[in-house]
Amino acid sequence: YGKLFIANPDLPERFRKNAPLNEPVVSAFYGGDEHGYTDYPTLEKSAAA
Repeated sequence: YGKLFIANPDLPERFRKNAPLNEPVVSAFYGGDEHGYTDYPTLEKSAAA
């Protein structure tokens, strides 16, 4: 579940609602800056877009 939690900060809520999951950006897992670490949209932000 580690990769899923990185890409989906609200993973339990997404599972409960059977909502689509964000795809992890594997190239951003090690090193770099906040891209791919803190910029994944939450379910709430995805629904508002």
